[in-house]
Amino acid sequence: MSPTTRDGGERQDRPRGRQAEAERNDHLVLEAARTVFAEQGTGAPMSALAERAGVGIATFYRRYGSKEELLQRLCLLSMEESIAAAREALASGGDGWSAIGLYVHRCVAARVGALAPAAGTIAVTPEMAAAAKTGRELIDALVGRALADGSVRPDLAPPDVSYLVEHLGRTRRRTPEQRNVSRRLLALALDGLRAPARSADLPGTPPSWQKYGARWYGAHWYGGEE
Repeated sequence: MSPTTRDGGERQDRPRGRQAEAERNDHLVLEAARTVFAEQGTGAPMSALAERAGVGIATFYRRYGSKEELLQRLCLLSMEESIAAAREALASGGDGWSAIGLYVHRCVAARVGALAPAAGTIAVTPEMAAAAKTGRELIDALVGRALADGSVRPDLAPPDVSYLVEHLGRTRRRTPEQRNVSRRLLALALDGLRAPARSADLPGTPPSWQKYGARWYGAHWYGGEE
């Protein structure tokens, strides 16, 4: 029989004691690490992460054996956030440009791109590779939908959206003015994707998933890993 509250409803069991403390510490560790890596780069010392989290440095090493393991975990969490944002955007109404805007806004708010500098510095786990594949497919679908309905400029490539998320997700937004500037730049960037706003061809050549992924896997990567 399920335990009940005083009003007769079922009570959800919650972790208590050491388990609850461990979960709180893990949340503090991950949030602190994401913030410090975003602001100082992936070369930030573990002591800086511990100071930001307000826990002893031993807490990090009990949960993650090395900085690489911590970065791998954070990267996977960011990919999962990106996947959730893409699925939400694809399920939304409106035109393709609006769906891309919803996706980018959610990813930037979560600072999904903050760990992009880790590319090429840590090993890619099978879980990361699988999440990256799913993410690429969803962004391909988002951009494909927008190209099909004509709501974005025709020379937009799917990795353009990922690079935009990375670039804006790494921006520091500590003060109200910095947050204001970030919002304006995001609005300008998204408006630049819109088909009516197009005034000239994009410079350079369209980015490819091959070059995007090669930062993590090496120049031999071709985007077909499982």
